[in-house]
Amino acid sequence: MFNRRQFLQTASAGAALATSGLAAPAYAAGTKVLISDALRLAMYSPLYVADNLGLFAKHGLDAEVSTAGGIALPVPLLLSGRSQFGVTSPGMSVNAVREGGDVRNIAKIVGGVSMWAMAKPGSGIKTVDDLRGKTIATLKFPSSTIQVPTYLIKEVGGFTAEEGNVTFLELPSGAQATAVRDGRADVATAFEWDISVGASEFGLEPVLSFADMIGPLAFTTAMTTGKVIEEAPDTVQAFCDALAEAMTAMHADHTVFTDLGPKYFPQVSEEVIKAASVNFFGSSTAFPTAPTISEAEWDNAMKLENGGGAIKDPMPYAKMVDNSFATRAAEKFGA
Repeated sequence: MFNRRQFLQTASAGAALATSGLAAPAYAAGTKVLISDALRLAMYSPLYVADNLGLFAKHGLDAEVSTAGGIALPVPLLLSGRSQFGVTSPGMSVNAVREGGDVRNIAKIVGGVSMWAMAKPGSGIKTVDDLRGKTIATLKFPSSTIQVPTYLIKEVGGFTAEEGNVTFLELPSGAQATAVRDGRADVATAFEWDISVGASEFGLEPVLSFADMIGPLAFTTAMTTGKVIEEAPDTVQAFCDALAEAMTAMHADHTVFTDLGPKYFPQVSEEVIKAASVNFFGSSTAFPTAPTISEAEWDNAMKLENGGGAIKDPMPYAKMVDNSFATRAAEKFGA
C-alpha cells in the first residue's frame, strides 16, 4: 500500500529532481503549452469545456490537455518544464514548495468538495458519526476520497478513524461501488461519475454530501511555476481567460458540460452524465463561476489538506497564490 509517509517522500524526491537544473522548453504566448491534469475527472470539467469549445485557441494558446495519472504527478512535470500548467490538489504545490520548488496556484478549477458517500438503501448512514465501525471503499492514498472523510471524521465527528474503528479499503478507480455491492465495504466515497454509476448500475444511493459539510474552498487548482509567470505572463493570462470564459458558458448552458461525454468520457453513458449534471449544478460550489481563489478558500483548503494528511503544514496564501491573472479574467469573462 502507498501510505502517507511513502507519498510525502516520493513528492519530496520529485521536487528535488525537478529543481536540479533540467532545461525547460521555450514558450511564449501563442505557442504550444501542455496542461497536465492529475486524473480525468468530471469535476475538472471547466478545463475540458475550455478545450472543447476552442477557448484556449481563441485566446492564443495551442494547448494540449494530458492526464498525468495521479494526484502527485502534475507538479514534477511542471517543475521539470515538461508542462506549463498543472491541475491537481493544492496540497501538491505546498509539498513541492517545501522542498524548494517554485509553484504558484493561479486559478480555481473546483470550488467545493465534489464528493459523496454512497451506500445500499437502508444503510442507516446519515451523519459522520454513523461511519463508526464501517469499512469505506476509497481510491488509493493520497486521494481525496481518503483525505476528506479522515478530516470530517475528526473535525465533525470528534474522533479519529482509528478511534472509531473506521477501515479504508483502497481500490483502483471505478471499483468502489462494486465493493459496496459485494459487501466488502459498507460505504464508498467517490466523485462523479462513480456516484451516478453506483446509482444506475448497483442500486446505491448518496448518503452524505461532503460539499454541504465543508463549504467553499479551493479544492482543485490550476498551478504553474514562478518561471512561467515571469517569462510568459501573457500565456498565463490567456490560460485564465479561457477558464473564466468556460465557467461562464457552463453556467449559462449546462449542455456544454453534458456534451463533453463523447470526447473526454467515452466510456460513460449519456444517462450517467445527465444524472451527474444534476448533482454538479445542484451544488453551489462544485463548478465555480469564476477562477479566482480567495484567501478564505485557500485557508479552508489548507485546513482540509492538513487534516486529511496530504501535507505536513499549511502554507500561506500570499506565498502560494497569485490571484492577479484570475481576477483580470473574471473581470473580462466572469458570470
